[in-house]
Amino acid sequence: MGSEIQEIKNTIVQRLPSRVQVAKVEFEGPEVVIYTKNPEIITENGDLIRDLAKDIRKRIIIRSDKSVLTEPEKTIDRIHEIVPEEAKITNVSFDEVTCEVIIEARKPGLVIGKYGSTSREIIKKTGWSPKILRTPPITSEVIQRVRRTLRKNSKERKKILQTLGNRIHRELPSENEWTRLTSLGGFREVGRSSLFLQTSNSKIMLDCGVNVAGSDDKSSYPYLNVPEFVLDDLDAVIISHAHLDHSGFLPYLYHYGYEGPVYCTTPTRDLMTLLQLDHIDIAHREDNPLPFNIKHVKKSIKHTITLDYGEVTDIAPDIRLTLHNAGHILGSAITHMHIGDGQHNFVYTGDFKYERSRLLEPAVSKFPRIESLVMESTYGGHDDVQPSRNDAEKELVKTIYRTLERGGKVLMPVFAVGRAQELMIVLDEYIRHGMIEEVPVFIDGMIWEATAIHTARPEYLSKDLRDQIFHMGRNPFISDVFHKVNGGNERQEIVEGEPAIILSTSGMLTGGNSVEYFKQLCGDEKNSLVFVGYQAEGSLGRRLQKGWKEIPLKEEGKTNVYNVKMHIKTIEGFSGHSDRRQLMDYVRRLSPKPEKILFCHGDNYKTLDLASSIYRSYKIETKTPMNLETVRIQ
Repeated sequence: MGSEIQEIKNTIVQRLPSRVQVAKVEFEGPEVVIYTKNPEIITENGDLIRDLAKDIRKRIIIRSDKSVLTEPEKTIDRIHEIVPEEAKITNVSFDEVTCEVIIEARKPGLVIGKYGSTSREIIKKTGWSPKILRTPPITSEVIQRVRRTLRKNSKERKKILQTLGNRIHRELPSENEWTRLTSLGGFREVGRSSLFLQTSNSKIMLDCGVNVAGSDDKSSYPYLNVPEFVLDDLDAVIISHAHLDHSGFLPYLYHYGYEGPVYCTTPTRDLMTLLQLDHIDIAHREDNPLPFNIKHVKKSIKHTITLDYGEVTDIAPDIRLTLHNAGHILGSAITHMHIGDGQHNFVYTGDFKYERSRLLEPAVSKFPRIESLVMESTYGGHDDVQPSRNDAEKELVKTIYRTLERGGKVLMPVFAVGRAQELMIVLDEYIRHGMIEEVPVFIDGMIWEATAIHTARPEYLSKDLRDQIFHMGRNPFISDVFHKVNGGNERQEIVEGEPAIILSTSGMLTGGNSVEYFKQLCGDEKNSLVFVGYQAEGSLGRRLQKGWKEIPLKEEGKTNVYNVKMHIKTIEGFSGHSDRRQLMDYVRRLSPKPEKILFCHGDNYKTLDLASSIYRSYKIETKTPMNLETVRIQ
């Protein structure tokens, strides 16, 4: 490690103009940080840093040495002089550990300026490196909490990153001779997704989820008791997206002493924090405590390194990671790993949607190289062909129209992240155009907070939606038709009140406020329950889909039976997963073609059906491992 940092430092010093005063060069996680007494000289020459980063094949960050920083009060004054008022700065704070000034603004683009001119001017006039964050139009408690945690623990986080820098850049004990993959959960089933990738030098976990519909510990959590999985040896955890079946068990690792990094996109960090905290809260309320608590969620935030799509970073001595858009939910990512000196390229799709939606662009299908692929198969069965999005929307409008016409209420249990926002865009548009009667749309549970996080990250949304928000000035998420539900009293008024549309979590009726609405609305045939997302086996949602008319539910130590008279409707086509045709089409369009495909995240027969169809159609080797199987992929 010492020789490598010295070598890089020498290269940097040689390549920088002689007038640049380099104070120190450090590894902080995967990044090389140059501390200098005159940062403006470097920042004014962007090509120099880009070329240098390319040569040393590392990400480079420029920061000022503490000795040249302007005092905070003067810095705030200068920032307000430099940044145009239209940027609407809402907060300025300082991180003295990283020498960054954190500027939160409604229009962050104006703080950056054309080609970064305004942020360069801030560095020049104050010495502080600006870290520019968007102030969401809807206040997000989770984003504030995450930002507060990072600010308060800046010194600790720097130590974490320095330790990680040493680990990533350690000497390789051996050549990279093999790569193997162990399925810890989510194979031939949906839920508790977790993969364990090992090379002769590194160990990486991909996803660490829970099965929210699991009946006990054995069916709820990944198999972390396999002999080859040793927490202290783990180099990194990568989280593909925020849903609990992919991120819900992550705090457990920190509860049991994991000190390493988590890699994901920024929206994934914020959304999984929201979902994990809610998961803990629901478990506590239902007197079914989880094997971790809030402080372990906070610990995971301190260890999380966020990456943008397309950003290449070292995560181990022999592995480079790049995340690509998966089109499933906000910030969802397809993981590409470049292993060894290019000996093997591995891709894990996580959950993905190979179709443009109102919310997101379709999943990426082109990679620099790919030898092996692990791919989801949720809708991999031969008959899993979903209607077009247009047809699904028409069916939804028809169902809502009929329900409102007979004076009923529409209850839509939805996942707080993804489906809820997709439906909000649809409902806003159809109500605005008079195709649905203008009734209140009540937003309950975590949906409002999740939507606030969407408004903070418009750069991850579809191009059409971004254009609508930025150029037409119309943000569907803050439409007047939506009403946030604040507590039980309001819920009772909604149930007893006029016709309305209710969007509430949880999406599978496994707990949360949607179950409370169901209990009160299910006995009235005027009402409708509309499913627009996947209902796992064992969930209340799946039982209703199967036609159960008497539902026993445990409450306060006794079981009550609810008679279902409301209309039950399932509308396919809104799913964030690719259907059978899209899965086949994705493999057809993959570039380059992988040599081997393994399938996960699907019921047993769907996984097998998709694997055999892809083998027959494209002559690619396919495998359908069971949980606890290890497959050599290189």
